[in-house]
Amino acid sequence: MQIVQATLYRLSLPLKHPFTTSFGQLGAKQCLILELVDELGHHGFGEGAAFEVPFYTPEFLDGDWALLERQLLPRLLKTPLAHPDDGDALFSYVRHNEMARAAINCALWDLFAQRTGQSLAQAIGGTKTQVEAGVSIGIQPSPAELVTKVGDYLAAGYRRIKMKIQPGHDYDYLWAVREAYPNTMLMADANSAYRLSDLPLLKRLDDLHLTMIEQPLGADDLVEHAALQAELATALCLDESINSLADAATMAKLGSGRIINVKVARVGGLSAAKRIQDFASQHGLECWCGGMLATGIGRAFDLAVATLPGFTLPNDISAAARYFDQDITTPPVTLNGAMIDVPTQVGLGFEVDQAALAKFTTQTVQVNR
Repeated sequence: MQIVQATLYRLSLPLKHPFTTSFGQLGAKQCLILELVDELGHHGFGEGAAFEVPFYTPEFLDGDWALLERQLLPRLLKTPLAHPDDGDALFSYVRHNEMARAAINCALWDLFAQRTGQSLAQAIGGTKTQVEAGVSIGIQPSPAELVTKVGDYLAAGYRRIKMKIQPGHDYDYLWAVREAYPNTMLMADANSAYRLSDLPLLKRLDDLHLTMIEQPLGADDLVEHAALQAELATALCLDESINSLADAATMAKLGSGRIINVKVARVGGLSAAKRIQDFASQHGLECWCGGMLATGIGRAFDLAVATLPGFTLPNDISAAARYFDQDITTPPVTLNGAMIDVPTQVGLGFEVDQAALAKFTTQTVQVNR
């Protein structure tokens, strides 16, 4: 497989509703899309999910754009590859920058699936024809409004609800939802908003029978999460702390949690995500696929990875209409009850809407051999 051309697109995709976390509020999805063309004329797509500001990981959109344009893509265009995993070896000298590398790795998997006549899920060894969808709800102004939103999503077919929390918007909000929906699978996502000194409050959450508490402590931490997990009945799930297979191994060794939120973009692509779920399955850790407010391109890779057998919990892969009035792929991702059907078409499984891509593109650059 020889890449002969690469094109970067910078997109600004308006969100239907502002998305609020403990880090701030997002009104539009800013991202980059990578298009690779191979020597056979196949077009493969990947998504760079880094935010404009490095609040989630050290990466940010302008930095990834520069890294891809100036270093990674020129190197890729000079090197024939037999398999997408070879791209990981090609860029093994690069420290972190997982989201930039994920854009390349995913586009290579799209091309590989096309070249071998397989769907993405088949190409990576997926076993499911449907994956269960959950939904993530941002911080709400009041417990009553949170209860209403949860009810709306349950009525739409979702069975697992994840709610963002932060100090002052935690126990009372979660208690109101648990009281209204005693049998619903509920999760709390803290985005590192707490400290180990908040143990008394976090222990109270055990009373609410949550499926998990996601990333309550520092984004780079594994040690204090281990101390916290030892005190809680509720399972801890790690998100920002797990950026590699080595991080997952340290988590297992220390007992820092029982669940991993595997985000394809955060860990460096489909190849890395598959390695992490293989390890997790062998060491008694559960996995699920988290979302990055992805476009339909990023969502296609989320769907594919969620078909792997190690992904045992409902995923943050919502219907496209949850976030956007218009996406850049067709058909839109839709719910079938609480499930999403996995595409069986060769490659990405969705068509890139070229008119929509052009509509939302604010910058583009082409890199040639």
